[in-house]
Amino acid sequence: MAVNYNRVMLEPIEQARFVTWLRLVAPYIHAFRGRTFVVGFAGELVLAGRLGGLVQDLSLLNALGVRIVVVYGSRPQIEEQMRLRGGAGRYEAGLRVTDALALECAKEAAGEMRLDVEALFSQGLPNTPMAHASVRVVSGNFVTARPYGVVDGVDFQHTGVVRKIDAQTIRFALNSGAVVLLPPLGFSPTGEAFNLTMEDVAASTAIALDADKLVMVTEIPGIVDGHGALLREIGERDARDMLVRGALDADTALYLSESLRACEGGVSRAHIVPFAVEGSVLLELFLHQGIGTMLVEETLESLREATVEDVTGILAILTPLEADGTLVKRDRALIEREISNFTVIEHDGVIFGCAALYRYPEDGTGELACLAVSPSVQGRGDGERILQRIEQRARIAGLRRLFVLTTRAGHWFMKRGFVLAGVEALPSERQNLYNWQRKSQIYLKEL
Repeated sequence: MAVNYNRVMLEPIEQARFVTWLRLVAPYIHAFRGRTFVVGFAGELVLAGRLGGLVQDLSLLNALGVRIVVVYGSRPQIEEQMRLRGGAGRYEAGLRVTDALALECAKEAAGEMRLDVEALFSQGLPNTPMAHASVRVVSGNFVTARPYGVVDGVDFQHTGVVRKIDAQTIRFALNSGAVVLLPPLGFSPTGEAFNLTMEDVAASTAIALDADKLVMVTEIPGIVDGHGALLREIGERDARDMLVRGALDADTALYLSESLRACEGGVSRAHIVPFAVEGSVLLELFLHQGIGTMLVEETLESLREATVEDVTGILAILTPLEADGTLVKRDRALIEREISNFTVIEHDGVIFGCAALYRYPEDGTGELACLAVSPSVQGRGDGERILQRIEQRARIAGLRRLFVLTTRAGHWFMKRGFVLAGVEALPSERQNLYNWQRKSQIYLKEL
């Protein structure tokens, strides 16, 4: 028997946009398959009516082969339970003091939230994003906790912190294709229950699983600078500086500090995105610019801006490539004068990778130059790490695009988002310096 499907016909221009969009996100789909993402969301998201949309988006990621761990918060739900029982929440230094009543409320709130989330993951109505979905949700006592203790004379009672995550069991569930759901509760070997923060559980889980991403879906837009502008990307060092300055409100500081802890613990990327924007998780993951703030893992001992003391190490890497014509020759004096443009990777004091950023601010453009990695460590992704750092420096400097001149590495740059361009795409100042005898290819990337 023939089956009639209701098909919505798109106008040709809409068809072209759809195809273009799908092709643009395809690289992310390939890159994310088999990766582990830990997604934590604040209890305020539920009050805002955004839980259904988030679950639909996470189900889509699960269908695309992403291994998903969901951690939920329940602070406003606990407050409501406290109010209904005639109690009042008590906080010290931004952390709840969990007395016996608050613990019971935390248990009840966590249980209700778990049922709501599982019910939404069980949807399968036709003509909805959950149609044909079959998502299994696994939850359990995966979090071992310990008391927060007495701090500055305050006994936090049943408030706890994560002691250990049962990563092996969680991985087993993820390997079976299930979504793992973790409440903001932990248990001690003596059978006690502790009230935990969502941020602590999410960061600790991401570290224990060596997750590829930690995503915090929050009531804040992301991390903003002193002028209120959203910071799309920040490094670990910048995050530390912001926390030390103490200019952030308590909630923002908690999101940033736990994201920083995750990156310091080996998580490659941590994202802070607003739940106020519908589909914010998808927008953050599948759009190059994102929608919130991305915190980038960096090891201060290895990836940093260069100093004059690094000139010899930089020359050791560049000289062989200059000799075979891969790079344009630069003498020591020139590199010393321009050392502030360079970024280097080192290990145990030895430089094994470098690149430089030359700015053309009047054109909103930067030049990536001298990108090189020692042959002894090629193939480990360090070239890409340096490129990402240069892109980060360019964005911070307010540049909108990046270009590179190369005679041999065009395909490498194309795989990383650069497109072939002509000499006319260069800033006028750089056009005058173009070497027509060398005939380098020009590649351009929008930031």
